[in-house]
Order: sequence, then structure tokens, then C-alpha cells
Amino acid sequence: MTITYQVKQSVYVNLTNRCPCACRFCLRNNGASVFGSDPLWLEREPTLEEVEASLDKWDYNRYREVVFCGYGEPTERLDVLLSAAEYLKRRDPTLRVRVNTNGLSDLVNGKPTAQLFTGKVDCLSISLNTDDAAEYLDMCRPKFGEAAYPALLAFTKEAATAVPEVVMTVVGEPVTSLEKQARCRALAESLGAHLRVRPYEAK
Repeated sequence: MTITYQVKQSVYVNLTNRCPCACRFCLRNNGASVFGSDPLWLEREPTLEEVEASLDKWDYNRYREVVFCGYGEPTERLDVLLSAAEYLKRRDPTLRVRVNTNGLSDLVNGKPTAQLFTGKVDCLSISLNTDDAAEYLDMCRPKFGEAAYPALLAFTKEAATAVPEVVMTVVGEPVTSLEKQARCRALAESLGAHLRVRPYEAK
């Protein structure tokens, strides 16, 4: 079972395969792994103790950051995520911790959650994908329906007051045109975030 894995200079943490979205461009549609990792489909979700033991295997002098991002939405396991992040910060307060999320944590967990990341996470990277609510529904197919997009924006705005860095991301061309990227950048900045265009990973 792959709990932690390396991508370039980062250690990634695979907490769950659950996700409230079924994005049309998701890497999970392309296979069982990414960037040469072992398969990321979990036969069961790891316990906090297993996550901590897997995190202990890495020499963090050699890596730039730890990223909570696997084959599912990490905030589906918010308590484990926060506890593991806190564990890392106790080990080394200077270690950079990032969470890649779809921004639907408040809906997933049924409560406001952005402030819970304070002191545990240095960066929240939130998948924006588009500046249009209707297109977001068609592209990401969230189980929460029309409530999802405004919840994503609200979470981002609150997150900007809770953690040092908030990034919103879109997939580059051909998924997102340059014109749309510019509109997404303006939207992200209005929420206190900045935009990163991530490359489209074709099959």
C-alpha cells in the first residue's frame, strides 16, 4: 500500500481514494500511478499511525516539502490530515507542508474548516479549474451540485486569512484557454490567492 511517495523534490502523502468530484481531466482516469510511483489505489485507508510511520522513512534534509495529495481528496480525512501535518511540524517546524485540495472541505466535513489549517500547513493549493460556475459543474461533476463552486470560492477566501500561502490552479491548454486563464487569475487574486497553471497530463 503506497502511503507516501516521491515526486521530484517533494514527499507526497496518499491518505484516501475518496473524492467528491469526478473531474473529466483527472489523472486517476489515466492509470494507477503518477510520475513512476507505485500504484496509488488503496486497498484500505491507512491509520494515522501508519501515516506517521511512513512519513518517518524519509530524510527531510533531502526534500523541499511534504504534500498531502494522492489519489483522492485529502480533506475527506481531515482529522488524519491535520494530525499528520501537526506531527511533521513537531518534528521540524521549518519543514514546508502543502495540501492539494479541491476546496470543498467545508461541504465534505459539514463545517467551516479553513482556520483549522493554521499553524499546521504552509500552503493550500486549491483546484479552481474555471471562472464559470456552470462550466465547473460540467467539468468537475461534484456530488454537491450547484453548492460546490460558491463553497470553493468561500473556502479560498477564508483560507487566505488562515495560512501563509494560498494558490488556485487551472489546467493549461488545451483544457483552459489563455483568455480564461487570465480571468481565473483575476478571480484568484480577488480572493487573496494567486494562480498557477498546471500542465495538462495526456494519456
